[in-house]
Amino acid sequence: MKNRKIYLIALLFLLCCQTRVLTQGKLLTIDDIYDPVKRVNFSGTPPTDIKWLKDGEHYLLNKRDQQTRTSQLLKVNAATGAASPFFDQARMEAALMKLPGMSSSSAKELSHRGSYQLNPKETAVLLDYQNDLFYYELNTDTVLRLTNGPEEETDEDFSPDGRLISFVRNNNLYVVDIATERERALTIDGSPTVLNGRLDWVYEEEVYGRGNKRGYWWSPDSTRIAYLRLDEADVHDFPVVDHIPREQNVEETPYPLAGDPNPRARLGIVNSIGGPTRWADISRYEPTDLLLVRVSWSPDSQRVVYQAQNREQTYLDLNAASVADGKTTTLFTEKTQAWIEAVDNPRWLKDGSFLWRSERSGWLHLYHYSADGHLIRQVTDGKWEVRSLDGVDEAKGFVYFRGTEHSHIAEQVYRISLDGTNLTRLTQTEGSHRASFNPSSSLFIDNWSDINTPTQVRLYKADGSLQRVIDENKVDALKQYKLGTPEFLQVKTRDGFVMEAMMIKPPDFDSSKKYPVLEFTYSGPHAPQVRNGWGRDTYLWHQMLAEKGYIIWICDNRTASGKGAESAWPVYRNFGALELRDLEDGLNYLKSQPFVDASRIGLWGWSFGGFMTSYALTHSDSYRIGMSGGTVTDWANYDSIYTERYMQTPQHNPEGYKVSAPLAAAQNLHGKLLLMHGAIDDNVHVANAIQFVYALQKAGKQFRIMLYPKSRHGVSDPLLVKQMYQMMTDFVLENL
Repeated sequence: MKNRKIYLIALLFLLCCQTRVLTQGKLLTIDDIYDPVKRVNFSGTPPTDIKWLKDGEHYLLNKRDQQTRTSQLLKVNAATGAASPFFDQARMEAALMKLPGMSSSSAKELSHRGSYQLNPKETAVLLDYQNDLFYYELNTDTVLRLTNGPEEETDEDFSPDGRLISFVRNNNLYVVDIATERERALTIDGSPTVLNGRLDWVYEEEVYGRGNKRGYWWSPDSTRIAYLRLDEADVHDFPVVDHIPREQNVEETPYPLAGDPNPRARLGIVNSIGGPTRWADISRYEPTDLLLVRVSWSPDSQRVVYQAQNREQTYLDLNAASVADGKTTTLFTEKTQAWIEAVDNPRWLKDGSFLWRSERSGWLHLYHYSADGHLIRQVTDGKWEVRSLDGVDEAKGFVYFRGTEHSHIAEQVYRISLDGTNLTRLTQTEGSHRASFNPSSSLFIDNWSDINTPTQVRLYKADGSLQRVIDENKVDALKQYKLGTPEFLQVKTRDGFVMEAMMIKPPDFDSSKKYPVLEFTYSGPHAPQVRNGWGRDTYLWHQMLAEKGYIIWICDNRTASGKGAESAWPVYRNFGALELRDLEDGLNYLKSQPFVDASRIGLWGWSFGGFMTSYALTHSDSYRIGMSGGTVTDWANYDSIYTERYMQTPQHNPEGYKVSAPLAAAQNLHGKLLLMHGAIDDNVHVANAIQFVYALQKAGKQFRIMLYPKSRHGVSDPLLVKQMYQMMTDFVLENL
């Protein structure tokens, strides 16, 4: 009996040891997260690029073969999951091979893409190949070549009736008739400084969205096109130098710095069969003080509905221009106590009225307007935001949207009646949700994740009931690693604002010990970083540092919190000071914790977060180290539209620019600073870092700097990314 007890005790001890080993798991390495070959797929392969077809019962799914690196588009029955090929890829490949000069590899690539630009009937695709456009009717044997010349065609699109193809060539707007193959030039004055239907750098980046260069819009009846004409003659060029080639390449990009001339914008309306342009009447605006920030059409194709602002964006006019003579009527004007940021075009309803999202109250909410611009009612209200308008079911009187009513750190999907009653939260799982509704708003595909779980995809009915799981996306690799448990908490500022925060403690956390802290920040207006959603590589790098004995801290200062525009307005005309005060209030909470080593706190961030890091290390002694990437060091160095929205122009706010510049306070640098910058960054130019370096050197300050050749505002080359995060890791281990 005694020997049996000893055996059982030993067996229990061995089981406990084994359980402990399994629980602790492996430690993360840079190779696991960033090595191009050895990296572990921690995020899985969820189908996040699903596109609904117009029948509302099927969607397109990109089935990717990782070995051959080719794709197959599947047509999937949403309710059952039954799938079949969307089109005959072999037939398309054979049709492409008939084209003169078409290689077999190109034909295979073109016929095995994961997405296509479909015509409105979803029966044909538009292909861009070697700077020319091709039209292919699915499951036929012929490819139609639409253009044939040395010039590049860009920004191509189908007309709503599918009969015409529009595109931009040499900054002029064209259409080609598919049936007759006849091409027409709709504008003729395009030049290197005059852009017709194509956006310049600043309009793309700061107004219509990065990656969207198309500056024209079809009327619903396909008879006309509205387009922006941007004249950059007065815009200063900014040189960006690629130092890697022996004969260095110099890019000259028109880039309006804060306070410098913007491109002059006009709004034209042209018939799709050609003819003279009718210009929207913008005579009430000073040409040098005008931004045209959104353009759309009324459902009857008789009015171009556009949004106009002054360059400092202190108001926004919603205007309607008649297609007959360009005469403009202002439907209403938006103003706040600070700035107005363009959000959406009107969402038109069948009776001619429209839904509109506005921050006028200090929170982004839905409003219902009549066709002539009279307010019918406010649809949503409260100390939360409507982040996106996702669907409308007019027959049932429901509006579907994504919002923060339940949580400021995790968006949920909601339904509300058009009259503002019956607000219902449709997604019940804690975490972040993003919905894609079918055309009838009877079903939606939900992309969900939380801080510990990579994205999962499910199909729901419009009432929020689960139809089926599309992809649970279980990532077993995560279970093998020794990860810390993130904690969400709230911290009050000295004047009572509730900041959202997240802390990752070391997996083997011991409350009797004292730990150094690395804080991550962005801090920019209305750009929260604390989120109950999967964080991908940066989150895993933070976990790796936690394994090495660091507490990771993310605390959203009020102006970055996403808690309504009213929380961002206090930063108006002065970047840096209030953000830093809030971050330090967060540090005061940290320092009150017995397990925090208050003498070992570091800060890092990129872009606005890089600015905030540079500002903090030149305006505070709270941080022992700082790692600043892609930093703005003087806001007079950044582009006009973003900067002036928050700071006004340098001419109107010289003191604000001066006190907001880390460059002006280089002599006050505290702690050890690591600067990182893309050498061909065309957004935040490397001149920011170089000017800061010069000022620090003249002040006798020591620091480190790492430049990334061939890299723009974000470092993307996998080898350089790995080097960067290894360098950052070493910098933290050596100095914090």
